[in-house]
Amino acid sequence: QVQLAESGGGLVQAGDSLRLSCARSGGTFSMYTVAWFRQALGKEREFVAVIRWNGGITYYADSVKGRFSISRDNAKNTMYLQMNSLKPEDSAVYYCAAGVILSGRDYSRLSAYDYWGQGTQVTVSS
Repeated sequence: QVQLAESGGGLVQAGDSLRLSCARSGGTFSMYTVAWFRQALGKEREFVAVIRWNGGITYYADSVKGRFSISRDNAKNTMYLQMNSLKPEDSAVYYCAAGVILSGRDYSRLSAYDYWGQGTQVTVSS
């Protein structure tokens, strides 16, 4: 059973940077595709970024492309989301997720992921 725990959220100003971490316990982390999603107040959870099990493939939502960077360290069982040039519209609860995903068409689908963390709040003030 894989368990995920996010950390690194907080309150920052527009233009600042944050790095989120997602630590894994249980299971074999390196087997999974892992991703970040976010959910703003009153909105649906949306895809942010994904990285394949070997780190060779990454994919980003258009809204964060060029500002966010996803990475993973399988030896440390940890995934990261470096967020630069933050905007107020990036404010949300950020969740990490893990799943065995075979098709790139499924990267952004919530239902494709088997394991989720509890989330970490990111608030960006203008």
